[in-house]
Amino acid sequence: MANRKGSISVTVATAVGLGAIIGAGIFVLSGSAIALAGADAIIAFILVGVIATFVALQIAELGSIMPTAQGASYSYVYNAFGSELGFITGVIFYFSSATAISAISLGFGAYLASMLGIASGYSVYLAVPLILALSVLTLFGMKKAANADFLLVLIKMVVLSIFIIFAVYFAFGLGHFNISNFGISNAQSGIEPIAAASIAIFFAYSGFQTISTFTSDVKGGPRAAAKSIMLAVLLSLAVYVMIVISMMMLVPSSTYKVSTADPISLALSTISAPYALEIIVGIGALIATASASLAMMLRSSRIVYQLGKDGLLPKFLRKYDAVKDVSPNGVFVTVIIAVAALFAGNVYIIAAISAFGTLFTYLMSSFALIHFRRIRKPGSFKSPLYPYISIVSIIAILAFIYGMPQESLFIGIVLILVLIITYYFMREYDEKKVVKIRIFK
Repeated sequence: MANRKGSISVTVATAVGLGAIIGAGIFVLSGSAIALAGADAIIAFILVGVIATFVALQIAELGSIMPTAQGASYSYVYNAFGSELGFITGVIFYFSSATAISAISLGFGAYLASMLGIASGYSVYLAVPLILALSVLTLFGMKKAANADFLLVLIKMVVLSIFIIFAVYFAFGLGHFNISNFGISNAQSGIEPIAAASIAIFFAYSGFQTISTFTSDVKGGPRAAAKSIMLAVLLSLAVYVMIVISMMMLVPSSTYKVSTADPISLALSTISAPYALEIIVGIGALIATASASLAMMLRSSRIVYQLGKDGLLPKFLRKYDAVKDVSPNGVFVTVIIAVAALFAGNVYIIAAISAFGTLFTYLMSSFALIHFRRIRKPGSFKSPLYPYISIVSIIAILAFIYGMPQESLFIGIVLILVLIITYYFMREYDEKKVVKIRIFK
């Protein structure tokens, strides 16, 4: 297993979290959010950011209770409620993480296609080499991959800063600011469009859980990992809001479409921005989406390894390279799923499918924290405002799930039913006795 003394600094851990969060959310899904809610996308980003902060606090506490668990939310649910809910949560969490790689990689393909001047339909085929290349980098080991991600995060933060400065200069320095750019159409007004935008945005915030898959590797232990999680979420919230405002400073909200996978490039090309700036932002987008995909690759491979280690998935997934701190077979399976999911449809649908698994996982994590607080299992970090943040999180997550696109909601429900049937079939196949309890005495 990994070096338990901690080989990853708080700064690098925070960068890995930022790498997972600031990728698809800004460079890919920001356009979808604006298309769905208009200027109210700003409200959606703030709303989801607050809820993500509540969830992050709970995940941080759970990580301090179980610092050596590599399965993040899956491990917390597994230890709180046992193998049945653990199996369902773990597989859904893994599936959502693996498909997240697809959504982010599609953004990479879209930006690369735009820079090469070829049709956007080739985005899928440009995304495949990225996934394969990142899988090779992941196989070099956790620490090397995390350090590589740190460098990528620094570059993309510089690029985003340049974009924000240009947008402010364009709007106010050159006198192009137009308040009508922040318009809201009749179809975009009300609660439902904000909820629809929030679903895509929640997917964008989900990357912070990557840190909780290597809590024991962070220098300073669980409390340091908790600090990294919170820093990643709060910094991402600030960056998200500034970028969305900047995008609407450049062009009207009506310019963006749900299926647009390269919205920042679209904004710059619409106003005929300097070609050099388009290239810089395009390169930044490639780096950002590659960084986010790498962080998701790290997370996915460790989740599926933990599922295998706990005996809930086949034995070959238990293969682990202790020197490099990586599960090679976990990486291999993740690549297959991520590449297959590329062909599921447009980026919003893939993100929504992934978001269902993320939301379900967060829901179960809130219940897991309530369980551990009830039995007084201590951790080195305590969530403030408990139990209010758990209650608010549960209500908000249920509301988000209810408002999901029918396709992703249907797929999510079917997946849960299939997993329940699979779990009990395997129990019967293994001739394990059915557990019978009396809930009410």
